[in-house]
This record gives sequence, C-alpha cells and structure tokens, in this order.
Amino acid sequence: MQFTQADGATAESNRSEVTAEHQYERWMHWPVHWSAIWVGTLAAVAMVVIFGLIGVAIGAHALAPEHRVVDLKRVTVGTLAFSIFSAFLAFVIGGWIAAKVAGILRSEPAMLHGAIVWLVSVPVLVLLASLGAGGYLGGWNAGLAGAPAWAPSVPAPFDRPEPLANSATDPDRAQYKAQLAEYQAQVKQWKEDSPKVVRNSALGALSALLLGLMGSVVGGWMASGEPMTLTYHRTRPVRP
Repeated sequence: MQFTQADGATAESNRSEVTAEHQYERWMHWPVHWSAIWVGTLAAVAMVVIFGLIGVAIGAHALAPEHRVVDLKRVTVGTLAFSIFSAFLAFVIGGWIAAKVAGILRSEPAMLHGAIVWLVSVPVLVLLASLGAGGYLGGWNAGLAGAPAWAPSVPAPFDRPEPLANSATDPDRAQYKAQLAEYQAQVKQWKEDSPKVVRNSALGALSALLLGLMGSVVGGWMASGEPMTLTYHRTRPVRP
C-alpha cells in the first residue's frame, strides 16, 4: 500500500494537532529568598527608627499631644521634606539590601523582593506603633498606632483649675471663674479638632507607607545593576 505526499502532509497535520492538545502552558517561576527578605526588613525598620530619632533630635517631629496636626498648612517645609526623605530612603536601603543578599541580577525579581520587604515591614511597624513606639518611628508612622477600643481616649493636655477654698475672696473667685471658662473652651476646641487630627494622621501614615513601597521597589531595582529604564527589557541581552 502506497502513500502519496498529500496523505503524508495530512498525517503530519493531524499529529501536530494532537500534540498541541496535550501541550500545557509553561510558567516562569520567580523563587523568593526569605533570608534576604528578612535581612532587608530588619534594615528598613532599623532605618525608620534611626530617621525617626534624628527627626526628634532636630525638632522635625513634635511628640507632645498639644502639637497635634490640625491644619496641614501649618506643617513646615523642613518637616515635610524630612518626612518624605526618611520614609522613602529607609525602604530604599531595605530593598537594596534584600536584592543584594539574594544576588539577583534581574530588575523584575529584584523589585519583587523589595516589595515583599515592604509587605513584611508594615506589620512590624504597626506592632511597634501599637506598643507605644510610634512617635519614634517618624511623624507620619505615628498614625499607624490607632486607638484600640478598650483603651481610653487621649485626655486633653490642659490642667483644670484647682477648686477654691471656702475662705476665698471675691477677686479669687472671679479669677477662678475666668480660668475655668478658659479651660472649658480649650477642652471643647480639643474635642472639635480631634476628627481633623485623626484624618491628618491617617493621611500621613498612608503617605509614609506609599513612599516606603516606592522606595523598596527602587532599592531592589538599583541593586540588580540593570539600567533603571522602563524599556530596557526590550533590548536586554539573553543570559546563558
């Protein structure tokens, strides 16, 4: 029995169709180096603490309750610049260390490791802020603490005038009434400003987290050693 060329082509076509049906999609696996990520996380948290303490030392952050940020327009340019610088640079260092320890030479997995450093650092910062160290993590990271439901609200930092004795004179009573009225007005203003302070604290913490995410990605990208351009992958040479 003889086969023609057309029959051979038809058989070859059917064979390729059957092969295509059994061909599965291939995945590109990016391994995660957790040892490097934990080292980068510790470095990022350490830098956040260092920059926070520097900010306290130079007066860039006010920790007292009466220095709450009610109006964002009152934040000085120096304080704003230092907060942005510290929130960004701390995670640049963490992402860079993670990618270097892992020995990654591609920008994409290096940036992925930097982002994972940020993911692991966020719960650590929230835990530290909840334990009372939020003020020393930088002005913006202090907003990560929040107020637990079982904790009493922060009292107003104003001293109530001492009650007068029975032998108080009329001038003393008049002075006491004036001081009491001033105290009540301050407490009322404190309560009215509290929602604005909570909002501004949340905005500050959100800004610090987003800047940290960008910093960790940039740090990992820098550590890879590849050009920091978005189109480099199109001309990237194939590694053996």
